[in-house]
Amino acid sequence: MSDNYHHGNLRKALIDAGIRIINESGEANLSLRKAAAICKVSHSAPYAHFKDKNELIEAIKATVTEQFMEELSAAVNASSDAESALVNMGRHYVAFFVRRPDYFRFMFGSLNITAHIRLDKNYENDYPPFTLLKETYLEYLAEKHLDKSVEEKETELLRLWASAHGLASIACMSGVETSFEWEDRIFSDLLLR
Repeated sequence: MSDNYHHGNLRKALIDAGIRIINESGEANLSLRKAAAICKVSHSAPYAHFKDKNELIEAIKATVTEQFMEELSAAVNASSDAESALVNMGRHYVAFFVRRPDYFRFMFGSLNITAHIRLDKNYENDYPPFTLLKETYLEYLAEKHLDKSVEEKETELLRLWASAHGLASIACMSGVETSFEWEDRIFSDLLLR
């Protein structure tokens, strides 16, 4: 076994390697053996952290979701009201994936994300970042005392998500060239307003 990780974090390195393999050749081609080879450790080393490929995939999903939630929660917590929280969430949504386009491809290219747009009840299996968006949107409606139909609310919620997600998707495309840095632009003007 290589000593490349005697001062590092092999679990994190395996997660990063897993994302790379999935993005380059698909989830079907992921194996603990391939992740070990990328990390330059023995084929048995990953088993100290993951019992199989499925456990690695779940760890990848949990890690990416946790980091994404931290980013979005910080944006909401730094906002003075729900309206500015929605704008900040959109900006941080795009910025997070601009910095980590491999995470975007992994989360939205290979996994199923559950998100109930319906506002009539809570769903336990909804994707946590979407749940945060939904809660913040409902706070916005309450703060502004806006009376909208269920269909109007659900349409507006979908539009908010689509705006941030669409910009993140475009920003993560390798062939899209701009004269500006994406992250600078989304924080400096009203690209998401």
